Amino acid sequence: MSDIIFKLTGGVHPPQNKHQSTQRPIAAAGIPNTLVIPMSQHLGPPSKPIVAVGDRVLKGQCIGATDTLKSAFVHASTSGTVVAIEERPHNHASGLPALSVVIESDGRDEWQLMPAIKDWHLADRDTLLQRIHEAGVIGMGGAGFPAASKLSTDKNIHTLVMNGAECEPYITADQMLMTERAEEIILSCELLMHLLGAEKTLFGIEDNKPEAIAAVNAALIERGNDNIKVIVVPTVYPSGGSKQLIQILTGKEVPSPGHSSDLGIIMQNVATAVAAYRAIALGEASISRITTLSGDAIGEPQNIEVLIGTPLSQLLEQCQWQPARADRIVIGGPMMGYTITDTSLPVIKTTNCLLVPTREELPPPPPAQACIRCGLCAEACPVSLLPQQLYWFSRAGEHDKLQDHNLFDCIECGACSYSCPSNIPLVQYYRASKAEIRQAQADTEKAEHAKQRFEARQARLQRLEEEKVAQRAARAAAAKKRAEEAATASAKKDEVDPIQAAIERAKSKRAGGNTAATNESVNQVTKLEKRLTAAKIKLASAETVDSDKVPVLQEAVDKLTQQLAEAKANPVTTSHDAAVDPVQAAIERAKAKRAGNAAPASPADEIAKLEKRLASAIQKRDMARDSMPDKLEAFESAVATLEEKLAAAKAKAGE
Repeated sequence: MSDIIFKLTGGVHPPQNKHQSTQRPIAAAGIPNTLVIPMSQHLGPPSKPIVAVGDRVLKGQCIGATDTLKSAFVHASTSGTVVAIEERPHNHASGLPALSVVIESDGRDEWQLMPAIKDWHLADRDTLLQRIHEAGVIGMGGAGFPAASKLSTDKNIHTLVMNGAECEPYITADQMLMTERAEEIILSCELLMHLLGAEKTLFGIEDNKPEAIAAVNAALIERGNDNIKVIVVPTVYPSGGSKQLIQILTGKEVPSPGHSSDLGIIMQNVATAVAAYRAIALGEASISRITTLSGDAIGEPQNIEVLIGTPLSQLLEQCQWQPARADRIVIGGPMMGYTITDTSLPVIKTTNCLLVPTREELPPPPPAQACIRCGLCAEACPVSLLPQQLYWFSRAGEHDKLQDHNLFDCIECGACSYSCPSNIPLVQYYRASKAEIRQAQADTEKAEHAKQRFEARQARLQRLEEEKVAQRAARAAAAKKRAEEAATASAKKDEVDPIQAAIERAKSKRAGGNTAATNESVNQVTKLEKRLTAAKIKLASAETVDSDKVPVLQEAVDKLTQQLAEAKANPVTTSHDAAVDPVQAAIERAKAKRAGNAAPASPADEIAKLEKRLASAIQKRDMARDSMPDKLEAFESAVATLEEKLAAAKAKAGE
């Protein structure tokens, strides 16, 4: 035993009232007819059911799974049939319902064990952590933090602290566990030291538990492990708080914000350590816990090992409670517990006490009076906060100042409320303010996320609009280029001497001989094949889109097929009259036309011809606006040219 004890800041000394429930050994609660097992019994996201209504499950079988260490697996507490998966009233301070798996027991209590790791001292750290995670082990002292997440720290841990203080009045679940199962607790210490690589264990137990101290020391002597030291600490509330017990045992203060792992220290509650040991060494999932039943309205106060999901009413009946004398039912102790009104609520992994006091035993608090600024709350605070200032800031809703005064360092132990002569429910104000701050932070994060999504959408729309503008500009530039090329080609064509062109064509035709005829025949066949292919494509499309056009298109295909066959059977042939020189004939025709032998067209005919061409060009331009926007500029240029020619022709005719 070590004599090194460091003083706890603050603290109070409420009546302990622990002797009532320690007069009997731990009893078994038995198997209820129906168990309601919530998927959320821990801090972190709720588990997801992996069974269906009608499935038969075994004791220890996983019924709720998770993919993160921040959550915990949930298991069936006995064998039976799943009769419902639905929202049920939840044993939680919020009073909100929780998704639960309802199992109707078959009374057989058949196990489905996980493979036991007998040689756990040879197993690697990851294997042990995975087993603790899969077994659903959480902090059973009341916090409910998943054990695997806490033990998976990457910090260098040199000290394990075992929490056997159990400082809150009435609660004796850990005390009876240490008294009756001390050897299993020492084995749990050795396992966790191996997992963490810790050099030593400091086992803190309050001095009001002499039987538990003696039992643990006896088991420690039998094991002969000099690396585990039992340290008896003074009885003061809340010495069982994580940061408070570490300060008492080591003299080190856990930084804020920060964790004990930053100091190389990990703390575990004794019930949590035993649950981890049984999961590894015996292959048992975390499906039960020891719960204290106490209070003057309980006929037989005692500790009961109860299956998770058992209705509270069964425990109350087993301990012969007296409803007529009961003032209220409290889950937990008188300092940090919460009141319930529904006895059908299930026991969960953090239900360490069921307190049923009479009105004389725990009278309701008198009405709150005005704060007299006595400072007793500050003296009692184990975290060295300023409860009075936090109270005023909470009432005023000044969240920034609350955070500046370290509101979230408050462990909600209730020492300030207990010591307040004005009976102000200080902790209730702090809890409400914490909830408001968390909600405000969540709303801010949600708004920021929505802002980022909106800005990303606006940027995407702007980028798409810029791409459309660039595409339109590219199409317009391409159309302008094609129009300029067409105008250049037309100008070059107009510059060619028609007589010389006729001579060249005649020479080429004469030199080609039968080759020209052959080319003309081939060209005709090629044109017909292209037209036939296009007609077949239109026919195939019409068969799926517009069936009314099928007969007309089929007739066109048949006609083109016949024309193609005739063209192939009767190729075009051309004969040349030896008596007529085509070159000379072309020359004569060109000279005659140039000399004016052909009658020139009248101004009226020329105007009519230009008007007809202009009307056709306007129609094509209007059609291009919808179907060919990239060619619109070329059509507009053609219309403008024809308008100029028409105006010139009319002006010439009027001279």
